[in-house]
Amino acid sequence: MNKLLLLVSVFFIFKSNAQEIAIDKESNNLTLDGNIEFAENNLVEAESLYRKSISKDSLNLKAVYNMGNSFYKNELKDEAINQYRSSIKKTTDKDLLHKSFHNLGNVFMQNEDYQNAVDSFKKALLNKPSDDETRYNYVLAKELLKNQQKNNKKDDKDKKNDKDKKEDKEKKNDKDKKDDKNKKDDKKEEEKKDNKSENKNDNKENNNPKPNKISPEQLKNLLKAMDNEEKKVQNKVNKNKVKGSPIKNKKDW
Repeated sequence: MNKLLLLVSVFFIFKSNAQEIAIDKESNNLTLDGNIEFAENNLVEAESLYRKSISKDSLNLKAVYNMGNSFYKNELKDEAINQYRSSIKKTTDKDLLHKSFHNLGNVFMQNEDYQNAVDSFKKALLNKPSDDETRYNYVLAKELLKNQQKNNKKDDKDKKNDKDKKEDKEKKNDKDKKDDKNKKDDKKEEEKKDNKSENKNDNKENNNPKPNKISPEQLKNLLKAMDNEEKKVQNKVNKNKVKGSPIKNKKDW
């Protein structure tokens, strides 16, 4: 990344030339003073001078552009982007357009916004096709954009796979829960059937008591009655025997 920054962090101080629209002399002098401070890396002082220059003459576009450079070098990237866009909007000068688009592309490169970087370098080349620095940065930005899009597709695919796995896991968990519930319901139903069967058997046994179940007292009385009955029968038999015995007659000789 350090190598990349060295390649794209290139500043162009925009200086006046004979073809420029005449600007306020005091504004121009403030711009030149700002350029000196910028060269000495006194960025706060340079920015202050550029602001004063613009306040003296709002058409001093070189001050607008150079203040963008001071923001950029001071790592105030959003401010730099806005300043370069302001410079682009206000000028029709191809040289200034080329430099503004070029440095705008540099900011986008640092932000890893490669699509906007490609677009900016392309517009810079339209205004100055012969600039090798811009052409190199344009090719580099295109390559980085290609890699970024490839990585984004891979990340999207990985996210989709993770999402699909998560959904499959959730479906499996739901199925397992449903199966467990069905098993529990089946078990409860089976237990109900068993309970009904047991209750039915109990009721059957209660309605049909088993025979020959008598108490010891009942057994004693029954045996006593049997003895009495047997004695009666025996007495009757004995009585009949006495009645029916034959009388032995004496032989009358």
